[in-house]
Order: sequence, then structure tokens, then C-alpha cells
Amino acid sequence: MRKIHVNINDKVLIISGDYKAETGQVIRIDKKSGKIVVKGINFKFKHVKPNTENEIGEIKQFEAPIHHSNVQCLTSNFYKNKKNRFIIKIECIVDLTIMQL
Repeated sequence: MRKIHVNINDKVLIISGDYKAETGQVIRIDKKSGKIVVKGINFKFKHVKPNTENEIGEIKQFEAPIHHSNVQCLTSNFYKNKKNRFIIKIECIVDLTIMQL
């Protein structure tokens, strides 16, 4: 079990790989392997043979998982609040240094 920094239904930005700079929504998380499935990203094809005489073969398209370290969270409330607090702290420090000069 690994700690993963995104949750289901979070909007994420792909930061590396073939789909770099694209955004999507997290559909599924596999904590054991540390991989996530993002809607509309990393499509793969699977060729399915016909099993019976009446059935026809087909090509199925599905979204393959990518590693969670290759994405950046955009809409999680936890990260938004943390970023805002950091910006507020820096602004206060900058204001204090201007006051001292």
C-alpha cells in the first residue's frame, strides 16, 4: 500500500510522458501498484478473437493506468488550501521586509 497524492474525481495535469500537458479526471486508483487511470489519457487497444462461430472479432479500446508520480493534482481542496497558506505567509514576509527598509 502506497500513499497516493490524488483522489478519485480529482482533475489532474499530466507532467511527463506522451500525454504531457493534458488534463483529465481520475477514474480509478490502484494503491498496491501506485497507478491511476485518467479519463481520456493513455488509450491502448486489445484485439479480441472470436470464441464461437457466430461471434466476430473486435478491437477494444481502453484507458491504461499511469504512475501517480507522472501527474499533478489541480482540483484537490487539500492542495489548494496549502498553496494559499504558503502564498499568504510569503506576502507577509515581503511586507515586513519593505517596512524595515
